[in-house]
Amino acid sequence: MLISLLRAYINRETLVTLYNFLSRILNKMKSNAPPQDQESPTIDHPPQFDPSQPSIPISYPIKTLEELETRSYFESFHCPFNKSSVPLKPKSLPNRPRLLVCHDMQGGYVDDKWVQGGTNPDAYAIWHWYLIDVFVYFSHSLVTLPPPCWINTAHRHGVKVLGTFITEWDEGRLICNKLLATKESAQMYAERLAELAVDLGFDGWLINMEVNLLEEQIPNLEEFVSHLTHKMHSSMPESLVIWYDSVITTGHLRWQDQLNEKNKPFFDICDGIFVNYTWKSNYPDLSADVAGDRKFDVYMGIDVFGRKTFGGGQWNVDSVHTNVALDVLKKANVSAAIFAPGWLYETKQPPDFQTAQNRWWELVAKSWGRANNYPKLLPFYSNFDQGQGYHISLEGNQLTDAPWNNMSCQGFQPRLEFIDGPTPDAIQFIVDFKEESYNGGGNITFKGTLEENVPFTVRLFQGELLLDNLHLVLTYSVKSKGDSLLGLSLQFSSVLSEKIMVLVAPSEMNGLSHKFSKMIMPSQVSKMASKWIINEGTVAMDGFMLTEIHAVCYRTKSTPGELRSEFRADDQDSAPAPSLAEYFAVLGHITIKNFSENLFFPPSTSWVTESQYIKYSSISQGFKTVSLKIIWKLKDGNDFLFPKYNIYVEKLTKQVDGNATGTLVDTRVYLGAAHIQAFYMSDLSIPAHIGSLRFIIQACAADGTCQELDDSPYMLLNVEGQ
Repeated sequence: MLISLLRAYINRETLVTLYNFLSRILNKMKSNAPPQDQESPTIDHPPQFDPSQPSIPISYPIKTLEELETRSYFESFHCPFNKSSVPLKPKSLPNRPRLLVCHDMQGGYVDDKWVQGGTNPDAYAIWHWYLIDVFVYFSHSLVTLPPPCWINTAHRHGVKVLGTFITEWDEGRLICNKLLATKESAQMYAERLAELAVDLGFDGWLINMEVNLLEEQIPNLEEFVSHLTHKMHSSMPESLVIWYDSVITTGHLRWQDQLNEKNKPFFDICDGIFVNYTWKSNYPDLSADVAGDRKFDVYMGIDVFGRKTFGGGQWNVDSVHTNVALDVLKKANVSAAIFAPGWLYETKQPPDFQTAQNRWWELVAKSWGRANNYPKLLPFYSNFDQGQGYHISLEGNQLTDAPWNNMSCQGFQPRLEFIDGPTPDAIQFIVDFKEESYNGGGNITFKGTLEENVPFTVRLFQGELLLDNLHLVLTYSVKSKGDSLLGLSLQFSSVLSEKIMVLVAPSEMNGLSHKFSKMIMPSQVSKMASKWIINEGTVAMDGFMLTEIHAVCYRTKSTPGELRSEFRADDQDSAPAPSLAEYFAVLGHITIKNFSENLFFPPSTSWVTESQYIKYSSISQGFKTVSLKIIWKLKDGNDFLFPKYNIYVEKLTKQVDGNATGTLVDTRVYLGAAHIQAFYMSDLSIPAHIGSLRFIIQACAADGTCQELDDSPYMLLNVEGQ
């Protein structure tokens, strides 16, 4: 309570002075220096957590210099599980104002710490990646390593990810005394940080020195920042090291709220500066002048919690107060750094997190604009999964109805936007987690009322896919009711700005052909027992760029027995009334790929599988459990990694009459998804009559297709007598 009062009513400079007095009374006070957040829980490690011992894989920070120096993290059982599986192709940041988003959610490592996924369908996530250039994972631990789920989904959307190195309070001063003892020590610790980023697959570091230093320590601090930047650039091209506006060249902890001569020496030896968020209206212009041709490397901070931040942060019903700051930064032509957007989640903004988050980020989008467009590359696949939900499906068949979360499973996210129709609210459209899905745990649901032959159009994606001489194959899945139909409209642009609209739809819309340059009726690839219809069409637009993908909702005819609402004008009682009926359709997935692309899954005989760390535990009445790590790789040494592997288990009865494998009991059970070539199973129950377990590893490709289970690699574990 005391900390909350101090943070609300006392400025930071005063609080830093008071801290020297209060620190002996209040143990381990939470820092109020930026970046700031609410009281953060400690990392919830299991009791007596020993990272070297097998357990459910988790993400966790490095808390001491000793751990960093000795490289003990690399000896952890959890380290291999924390490697990202989605690489980001080296690319320079765009030459324009950029948006950096700094995660700060309940201290970090909450639901996202479970590498193989958790059980919270309402876990915090970000899905508005089309607005973001750089994402920073933040906590108050010394070395914050981004969980792989954040790296994977950010990279999938073209966003760079940074970890955080932070020193705070008296403990931080002791750390800096050792870190900066010599030029060699500064270089050594910088090399340890670079090694971590390269090995785990994230793109650099935010450096936040929230302590008072001696002036004679500054040269070694500069060496630390410079050497880290050099090592990152040499080992990972286009990586980033960003300095936080904290310590100045005299060694004092003085937040400048701008780029000036007191902090510019640090800016000059790294890739940018995250400016403290209590700046004044003229500071962005002043900072831009100081930065010169590097003005886009100045990221002016905005605290969403609104703690003395310019513009007030937070939001109201009609506007984001954050936009006040964004508008000033846009005018000054510098970049922005939004800190702690988890405010929406932590403060339970009404009516619910999904709605509040979408509304908040849409208002940010109106002020700041897009950063990323997709599709850019082929194949392009989205099942609209946000990385959490209440079920998981595969090709229309439900694998599990258990609640879950795993952001590594997040697909390309649409930006749903009304384009055309009778009225914007005729059809409600949402990314839905509760309606049955075709693949994964999400879909887009369209529900409302619609007249015959009056389409309702929603933008899904804005792309930058140059076709050249490619023939595209477009596949999408739909589940609908009555005469509700759903097509996809593709917008192409030429170098001469010529726009072509191509509609791929299962039935013609009478009298509406003038709205489209070309109409293609897709073939029906298959019709699932679960009522999913898979449509496939081929489009050839040589030399054009695919710029937009729209969903087109429509009805073509009345169905006998379908309930209708008839509307007539008062003075035209005898005139035919338009037929208005219920509309309901679900879009399950979209795949766009090259017509000539041939997908190949290596057969089960091409793989080597292995079990490690096998541990049995006895339970009463003959039951037992087993925990183990399963790994797999191709025999030919090819290190190709599929984007995802579905893991199943089959329980087989004990051997009878020479049958080495026994017979299958019940059905195969879905265990989870792996994004590296390893999976850890904890405490799998084994009834007394089971003699062996068959673990099946189903590879899933970038276009969303998965290997047939009968052709998939497997590992057989004999549990009889154990």
